[in-house]
Amino acid sequence: MVKIAFGSLGDSFSVGSLKAYLSEFIATLLFVFAGVGSAIAYSKLTTDAALDPPGLVAVAVAHAFALFVGVSIAANISGGHLNPAVTFGLAIGGNITILTGLLYWIAQCLGSIAACLLLKFATSAESIPTHGVASGMSAVEGVVMEIVITFALVYTVYATAADPKKGSIGIIAPIAIGFIVGANILAAGPFSGGSMNPARSFGPAVVSGDFSQNWIYWLGPLIGGGLAGLVYGDIFIGSYTAAPVSEDYA
Repeated sequence: MVKIAFGSLGDSFSVGSLKAYLSEFIATLLFVFAGVGSAIAYSKLTTDAALDPPGLVAVAVAHAFALFVGVSIAANISGGHLNPAVTFGLAIGGNITILTGLLYWIAQCLGSIAACLLLKFATSAESIPTHGVASGMSAVEGVVMEIVITFALVYTVYATAADPKKGSIGIIAPIAIGFIVGANILAAGPFSGGSMNPARSFGPAVVSGDFSQNWIYWLGPLIGGGLAGLVYGDIFIGSYTAAPVSEDYA
């Protein structure tokens, strides 16, 4: 059964929770700064602004490395979500309350916006690159692509970090999470942009003022993350124990 809990104001505004929100803000800022910055840097170094194969690899690697570090530096404080879809997927499995999760979302989105503002100032960028589906691809196809790749991401989070039986594999959780994001960007980048992260897409949309396709990068990842929470949290974890409040992802 789904184990959603709303939570209480006392828990969500405790000193520990406030520290967790700050941790999510900082870690998401650093992740988005490196991820969006890699795209800006590649455009700066090439005459063609289009993301060709070497550029796709460079951006995928930058996101993988940055997420590995971001998850690692925040894991002991907030759990290292850095992503509203991850937070939502973990809420479905009872690993975080809805109220605390919403405050995580705010921190993550603010971190993304701050990162993009810093990039715009520091690089003198005329525009911040935003996510959008490829030419000839429909919005529905983009949503489906984001559902699949976000499912893969959140499923990996559950298997390596949130599963109470993870054992020693939990040590490599940040690496595994970074790797799946890098691999998914290589697969989906030319089609949907490979976001998997509403906050990662929201910050550039705010700073650039372009929200034309931003809904895709909320709907797809939240559905994918929620499905992963249902499948892993309910079918696998639920089959042998009630999903506890994880020490890593509470």
